[in-house]
Amino acid sequence: MSPRDTRTGSVLEDMVLPALARGGYEVRRQVQVEDRPGGRRHKVDAVAVKDGQQFLISLKWQQVSGTAEQKVPFEIICLGIAVKAGSYARAYLVLGGEGWTLRNYFTSGGLTDHLKDCSAVTILTLEGFIALANGGRL
Repeated sequence: MSPRDTRTGSVLEDMVLPALARGGYEVRRQVQVEDRPGGRRHKVDAVAVKDGQQFLISLKWQQVSGTAEQKVPFEIICLGIAVKAGSYARAYLVLGGEGWTLRNYFTSGGLTDHLKDCSAVTILTLEGFIALANGGRL
């Protein structure tokens, strides 16, 4: 069995970071925020800052079908905790790649009824996030 390519997330970062810069955001990468349930460290891919507001950004890339979809609800819970505990306006979970079978379910609010205290987390496609970031509208 060949090892999985775990570097595909950097492709996503290479697309998102320029859009944030174009939208006027200052960006810090790989920022540790509130610990995950169970006490493990939680690092987000980026924190974007503009006009005194901070936004958490978590990037998930799914090139082929796999286990990333199973991790989405837990990531939303962790982002919700970080927003509630910190000084963040909101959080974004960005889903990139063609391997998502549940992408429409996630981005259309399918998890809303199942997760408590996560209303400050928005799940977007890569294209949707780029449009917001480019326009400075996080």
